[in-house]
Amino acid sequence: MRHFLADDDLSPAEQAEVLDLAAWLKDNPYAKQLLAPGKTIAVIFDKTSLRTRFSFATAAAHLGGTAITVGSAETQMGKGESIEDTAKVLSRYAEAIVWRTFAHSNLEAMAAAADVPVINSLSDDLHPCQILADLQTIKEHFDDLTSIKAVYLGDGSNNMANSYMLGFATAGLDITIIAPKDFQPEQKFVDRAINRAAQTGARVEVTDDITAAAGAHVVITDTWVSMGQEQDGKDRNTPFRPYQVDANLMDKASADAIFLHCLPAYRGNEVAAEVIDGPQSVVFDEAENRLHAQKALMVWLLEHKAKAAQ
Repeated sequence: MRHFLADDDLSPAEQAEVLDLAAWLKDNPYAKQLLAPGKTIAVIFDKTSLRTRFSFATAAAHLGGTAITVGSAETQMGKGESIEDTAKVLSRYAEAIVWRTFAHSNLEAMAAAADVPVINSLSDDLHPCQILADLQTIKEHFDDLTSIKAVYLGDGSNNMANSYMLGFATAGLDITIIAPKDFQPEQKFVDRAINRAAQTGARVEVTDDITAAAGAHVVITDTWVSMGQEQDGKDRNTPFRPYQVDANLMDKASADAIFLHCLPAYRGNEVAAEVIDGPQSVVFDEAENRLHAQKALMVWLLEHKAKAAQ
């Protein structure tokens, strides 16, 4: 059974297949009716959501089925039922399980017990579905991903930075994480990304030097306070101020650079309004592509499951 819990769960060739399928489904949104008639996907949220909730529900509808969406607190899992039992029950009802949770180990436990694909729609460690959407967006602007330099500025210790390293390295795209020294990625994620980059020829770099953004084709940032960090006692303003993406920083990037942000964005903090609302910003294309990339991912996983059963 194939699951998608981490960006490097897909090989470089498999990731390329999913991205090609996403582009095709964007032009042919109802061409794959894998959930018809009346099949469902289970979508569970431990954290709040806008884009994930609506994009997966819309994708299920496009595929001919329905997304049954609940908060875990509304289920027996929130009252002590084991993840393993939940996985076995949902496998009898749904064609796939999508879960936005806290500990990444929760997803690993769900996948180990499930008889259907499990998709990580966000964990404390990784946000791989977002990266597929970002890569699809970049491909819409640049033909050859292997010639692209991307930089991510801000909190390098969060799930987005980890996934950018893993997912972009898988695509063969150079990625530099630019973050304060106290907010850089854990070495285990850097090592995983470097290992994947060795297969694709990508370069993975971590630095606190903002000048590393010079010449970038893709400039990315994220909120300085991720979900669950609101009360962690750390100063999440002062260390990041020099890393704000503003017009001055964009001027140092490539002339054809695009700006990405997974949203929600906080204008005046991680990004200046003049950038996110300016002509180089593609954040709403990026948000739309969550729908197409996740739909493609579900199709790929379900078709792989069907082939394995033959």
